Amino acid sequence: MRICIFGAGAIGGTLGVRLAQAGHEVSLVARGAHLAAMRTHGLTLLKGGARHSVRLPAVDDPAQLGVQDLVVIAMKSHSLPGAVEGLAPLLGPDTAVLSMMNGIPWWFFDAWGGAHAGLAVKACDPDGRIARAVAPSRVVGGVVFMAADVPEPGVVRHNSGNRLVIGEPSHRPSARVAALAAALCGAGFEAVASDSIRRDIWQKLLGNLCFNPVSVLAGASTDLMLADRYMCAMFAAMMREAMTLAAALGLDMDVDPEKRMDQTRKLGAIKSSMLQDAEAGRPIELDAIVGSVVEIAAHVGVPTPFVDAVYGTLRVRAANLGLYPGP
Repeated sequence: MRICIFGAGAIGGTLGVRLAQAGHEVSLVARGAHLAAMRTHGLTLLKGGARHSVRLPAVDDPAQLGVQDLVVIAMKSHSLPGAVEGLAPLLGPDTAVLSMMNGIPWWFFDAWGGAHAGLAVKACDPDGRIARAVAPSRVVGGVVFMAADVPEPGVVRHNSGNRLVIGEPSHRPSARVAALAAALCGAGFEAVASDSIRRDIWQKLLGNLCFNPVSVLAGASTDLMLADRYMCAMFAAMMREAMTLAAALGLDMDVDPEKRMDQTRKLGAIKSSMLQDAEAGRPIELDAIVGSVVEIAAHVGVPTPFVDAVYGTLRVRAANLGLYPGP
């Protein structure tokens, strides 16, 4: 396949290297020092004590790449509205767009049916720019269960996890999802096709909704937070609020908050992606991960007091640190 990684950071870069090694024609869209390093030295993946380096077309102008079979959107959610118009030269009649971002994606209520069909979540797509640029028929949903970072420009490091879940927003099987899952498995990922991609997105959100924003407020890794019983009580309350909201939307979430926290404890000292961004002085993904839940809960009429409190507190703190545009 011709595959463009639109946002070749930690996750996107990991995907790009391994898909290229599997024989696909991969190109990268990035910017800044990371792009400059990839152009000069190629892209290096650090994984399991080994270094894997590849030289791939790397650009900041997608128009240089031409039409693709697949575009993987792997950038931070708040960066996408300003960049999404650059997708146009990559899209042919049959190009699929695989969204692999944290939080609630812009397409979440497309092909939904029922009372919430077509709900536009402004926390994900403030002015509808993404929805206008990417036709719903192109979208394939994705969930990433991996941890990676960028230790230096031109280098990505795969730290843990190897599972990718993809599925159609219609929740119906499709030939393209089967082909994409096969391509990802061929690149060494544990990729599975989902019959309910929204449920999988929400299941991952249960952890991100809690650990990411609170890690920035506390300045702490997950092991330290989960060693405190008062913080654990707050996490459990936030997860229950999110599960109540999921049930109101028709998503069955059979998750025990205590077991969910135990899973994270076993991973050890993990710095959330939001904390990594905050410590590096980069904008944080607050709206897609937390603001979207607050917005959807208000629309549906489900109270989420703990989630609201965390959202409001971090909005003010992040604005004061220059990491968020402000309330």
